[in-house]
Amino acid sequence: MTEQTFWQLARETEGPAATEDLWTRWAEVYDAEMQGFGYCGPERCAAALAQFAEDKSAPLIDIGCGTGLSAAALKAEGFTTIDGIDISQAMLDRAAATGLYRNLMLGDIGEPLPWEPGTYANAAAIGTFFPGHMPGTAIDAIMAGLPAGGCFVFTLSDYAIAHGGFEGRLREQIDTGYADFLFKEQGDQLPGIGMKSTVYVLRRR
Repeated sequence: MTEQTFWQLARETEGPAATEDLWTRWAEVYDAEMQGFGYCGPERCAAALAQFAEDKSAPLIDIGCGTGLSAAALKAEGFTTIDGIDISQAMLDRAAATGLYRNLMLGDIGEPLPWEPGTYANAAAIGTFFPGHMPGTAIDAIMAGLPAGGCFVFTLSDYAIAHGGFEGRLREQIDTGYADFLFKEQGDQLPGIGMKSTVYVLRRR
């Protein structure tokens, strides 16, 4: 499956079952394809989070962890205790093989989060938010699961911003005084195909 075909299918995919099937079929070639297109979202997010996280040894949850590319970038920035969750067991199997995660769990991140509030000091969702794959309300759920002072770093591709309604949930977090807006930067996501994204960091009050 080529990258172009994947993104074409991704834009036509809606709901947990279809999303799981798509990511499961892509797992075998995910790393090679993403790296071949210069995927730099993980490095951008890890560097942004490192600016604001108070304790890099505190537990961090990698949401939509995929094969572990995000964990590699986070480890390189000094984060030491990383758990991951993904909707695809095939992706999790590859993530487990990296040895970068403390724990991995299978779950639908569009549903209520399967951990107690305060379990994780910080959260990351790198390349995770995509229209039809996850509701914008997941931003609310993730923020609600963080302790006061906890940071959440995530990306929104230009396509997700235009079609997903995610920025509306982000603004709700800020406008209600629930979170502080620490960082926003647009840049490359997949430069090989001209895809850009915006990296955000929110901190829960």
